[in-house]
Amino acid sequence: MTIKAVVFDAYGTLYDVQSVAAVTDEAFPGYGELISQIWRMKQLEYTWLRSLMGRYEDFSVVTRDSLNFTLKTLGLTFDAAVFERIMDKYVHLDPYPDAKQALTGLKGRKLAILSNGSTDMLNALVRNTGLHAILDATISIDSTRIFKPSPRTYELIETHLGVAPQEVLFVSSNPFDACGAKSFGLNVAWIERVTPQAMAAELAGASLVRPLAMFKAMRMQMDEYGLEPDYRIGALADLPGLVTAHP
Repeated sequence: MTIKAVVFDAYGTLYDVQSVAAVTDEAFPGYGELISQIWRMKQLEYTWLRSLMGRYEDFSVVTRDSLNFTLKTLGLTFDAAVFERIMDKYVHLDPYPDAKQALTGLKGRKLAILSNGSTDMLNALVRNTGLHAILDATISIDSTRIFKPSPRTYELIETHLGVAPQEVLFVSSNPFDACGAKSFGLNVAWIERVTPQAMAAELAGASLVRPLAMFKAMRMQMDEYGLEPDYRIGALADLPGLVTAHP
């Protein structure tokens, strides 16, 4: 295998979606973690359901709708200013601490993001966090009007980068995305940030399961689709060594 391009998912892979908890807890003390987990789970669910129903709206709309659902479901009152302050965090998400160094260590290959994020959201996020200076392309699925893991979304990699699927390493920490990319025919590195052993240790003896633990169990464990990633890594920092081994 020769790797000519390394393509990353954005949300949950390069950027920590859990970093929204600081602003949600500031707006609604004591509810921050619960809001963050319901919001993210509904956000993903809405992408899948809209794709199945053929009722596409871009990721900014999906993100607003899922936040609105979450706050209403929890019976929380809010005004437009509070809502917009929370939403704004999605264009200022915290990159994972090893993101920039990992990208820098992959120089010499084409580097890109392929994300469900809308074009404006992604461009703002990448610019606000300084990754625009390292990436060759930031690709939104907007043009396909369907969300990952539709095969049509992964076709955008070759369209934009001119690199064949077998020469691409796709990197995601989201199991649904890793499986979708593998099903399409890409080489896949899945970032396993939470192992089953870590889950067992976290839940051992717990009298109450925290919302974050539930999210880890539902959205951060490899799914049973009969598809396995080519590589399992623990962090973005592992990527330069992996790619160097496949010149």
